[in-house]
Amino acid sequence: MDFISTFDMFKIGLGPSSSHTMGPWAAARRFLKVLRAEGVLDRVARVRVDLFGSLAKTGRGHGTDLAVILGLCDFDPVTCDPAGVHPAVARVRASRSLPLAGGRAIPFERGDVDFHRAETLPFHPNALTFAATLDDGSTRAETYYSVGGGFVVQEGDDARAGQAGPDVPFPIETAADLLRACAEGGLTIPEVVLRNERAMRDDAAIRDGLARIWEAMRGSAFRGAYAEGILPGGLEVVRRAPRLNRSLLGSAAEGAAKDADAWVAAIRAADGGFDATLKWVACFALAVNEENAAFGRVVTAPTNGAAGVIPAVLLHRVAFHEGGDAAVAPFLLTAGAIGAVFKKRATISAALGGCQAEIGVSSAMAAAGLTQTLGGTTEQALMAAEIAMEHHLGLTCDPVGGLVQVPCIERNTMGAIKAITAAQLALEGDPARAKVSLDAVIRTMWQTAQDMNSKYKETSEGGLAIQIPVNVVEC
Repeated sequence: MDFISTFDMFKIGLGPSSSHTMGPWAAARRFLKVLRAEGVLDRVARVRVDLFGSLAKTGRGHGTDLAVILGLCDFDPVTCDPAGVHPAVARVRASRSLPLAGGRAIPFERGDVDFHRAETLPFHPNALTFAATLDDGSTRAETYYSVGGGFVVQEGDDARAGQAGPDVPFPIETAADLLRACAEGGLTIPEVVLRNERAMRDDAAIRDGLARIWEAMRGSAFRGAYAEGILPGGLEVVRRAPRLNRSLLGSAAEGAAKDADAWVAAIRAADGGFDATLKWVACFALAVNEENAAFGRVVTAPTNGAAGVIPAVLLHRVAFHEGGDAAVAPFLLTAGAIGAVFKKRATISAALGGCQAEIGVSSAMAAAGLTQTLGGTTEQALMAAEIAMEHHLGLTCDPVGGLVQVPCIERNTMGAIKAITAAQLALEGDPARAKVSLDAVIRTMWQTAQDMNSKYKETSEGGLAIQIPVNVVEC
């Protein structure tokens, strides 16, 4: 069995899409590594990028062309300044030259990134090929597949999608495996995951890594709660989180703008009951995904399009329940375990499974994490994940204009609320009487994905995507 780490499920990067932005960006940097390893990087005279399937159909709206340019320049999505990426691409286009791997400039025209909308490669709808022409006229090419959540597979080495990692004490392939590991070891889900993570890193590294993930999640919500304006792309979508944040905090909003700590403290102090809590959860989710749509820094959870669900539910847990930040690590470890099972047994790629594979999976992950940290049993945590996914089955991916905005941003608010409801139902429920297991709903999700028409799988060829005319603006 292959090990998928919590740190694989939660990746820090830039919006708007894990599969259409972060994946192609990572693929470009991997291609640079191939060229370096073969000693031909300094001999490259030209690079061409061909995009296929869903990457071609919605790539402009998702910024796929920007991502491959930034990747070929060797920008690091984890550390680069988000404000600098658009100017960097603009310089490449204006100069018609690309600083390959951040160094020697080579000619680069707009046509060097080609969108093959009518062609899909067999392995996965998200495919791209890099071809480097060397100084002697020969060509070095590689094809990659962006399989969801920022994961990338190289053609001819498909096993790399789940490349066997370290031996872990609790191999987990299914929810039943997770339940069995907890029962046999007398452990909770986060304790099982922690023991597996120790096969790759020590406790200090695990703590620091989880803290960085939470800092990035909370930071994206904080920035989104105060960033006014209109989202890029042509739909003229106005950011709504800042207005909601102001209405909930009132006169405290200005003081809370100091930093994320001050903001969360003000939210705790302003708790105004059930209606206010619902609005705060919506505000958190809107804030993160408006940042995502604006090419801001977010965390795949498990994808960028669904990046707001888990931060919204976790902020709800931290701000409105006892325990505060002590809940963060067990929440993330539990959520990561659930996401890994979905990735192994079904998909987290909207291009394969529709939005049920993104919002649905993120809602299930969040529901399990919340249940676990509110004192639920392992069985109840798995039950919560099942309930959350059950009510996302069949959800299509139909982004208007290929942009991760309509209906994607609002769907994060719905996924977060469903996760909280699922957790409450599970905490009051008896898993022994449950009619549907988590493994059963994961199988059903995958069957539904296979039956779903391709026009509802991140192609913008059906559903809401064809109801609203829009001219996508190149960023």
